[in-house]
Amino acid sequence: MIGSVRGRIASKTPPQLLVDVGGLGYELEAPMSTFFHLPPVGEEVRLLTHLVVREDAHVLYAFATEGERRLFRSLIKVSGVGPKIALALLSGISVEAFARCVVNEDITALTRVPGIGRKTAERLVIEMRDRIASPEATPGSVPVAATASPETEAYEALMALGYRPAEATRLLKAAGPGTHSTEELIRRALQGANRE
Repeated sequence: MIGSVRGRIASKTPPQLLVDVGGLGYELEAPMSTFFHLPPVGEEVRLLTHLVVREDAHVLYAFATEGERRLFRSLIKVSGVGPKIALALLSGISVEAFARCVVNEDITALTRVPGIGRKTAERLVIEMRDRIASPEATPGSVPVAATASPETEAYEALMALGYRPAEATRLLKAAGPGTHSTEELIRRALQGANRE
């Protein structure tokens, strides 16, 4: 298994890119979320990879982060979801937003991703729910805590306290800009709620 590649970007045309590693060119497919973080052609890059072996081809998929690769690996285990659909999902929604959609059973948000129909979205929610919600991370799972930003974790905490999505979002926005820890964001949001 090829776990990662490091080399110079020879070309990039979404979703394909070519990385030159010591004179050997690796053709890779990557989601748009990874493309956004790629340096210009000619620059060096290190990407995490996942190799999919089919009867007619060996396809190497590339990811900027471990969270993206972990989610991709979980998605392709879902019945009826292949690498192309998994790549489309990662291109259309962040790892954190996907986890939120599954936890909140937000089928509508998932169907906004091109290529994802209602039945596929429902299957994703059902089959991914246990993997995302499980407290302990198992290989291939996508635990929210491991992939979520402080804002996402604070949002989930406010939802657990009984706030509606719109209220939680408003309270977090009112907490003020800047880099805060999850605990600080929750504290500020709750203080704002008490003042109302």
